[in-house]
Amino acid sequence: MKHRIRHVGNRLRQRMGGDAGQVTPFAVVMVTALLLVAGLVLDAGMALSTKVQALDTAQAAARVGAQQLNLHVYRTTGVAELDPARAEQAARTWLASAGVQGTASATTAVATVTVRRASRTQLLQLLGIHELGVTATASARAIQGITGPGT
Repeated sequence: MKHRIRHVGNRLRQRMGGDAGQVTPFAVVMVTALLLVAGLVLDAGMALSTKVQALDTAQAAARVGAQQLNLHVYRTTGVAELDPARAEQAARTWLASAGVQGTASATTAVATVTVRRASRTQLLQLLGIHELGVTATASARAIQGITGPGT
């Protein structure tokens, strides 16, 4: 009985052309897909971490900018108003001291900072993607006194 089953299996393989090399394309596709998914998970996680760091930096620089009050307006009217030129300069100086690239802008009410960073990839380099760009923007405003919960 075993001999007969083996004989039938051999005849089937001969008719179908054998099974040598049939798994290779499947294995190549599966390994490539697995590397792509693993690369996305690892490298996207690292990019997210870089974005959080960029946001922290942007928030700190915006707060420094929001501390630059127009002292003349504050002393004469008691209103906390920003000096836009000084606020922008203070935020840019803070970014430079932190060694980070970014832009700063300010109005009399709010200081806004945008930080751009690049996250180097690990596994996606195999597919030719060497870095992922991240951008974070934060704003801060000068407030006077206690205006409510969370301020």
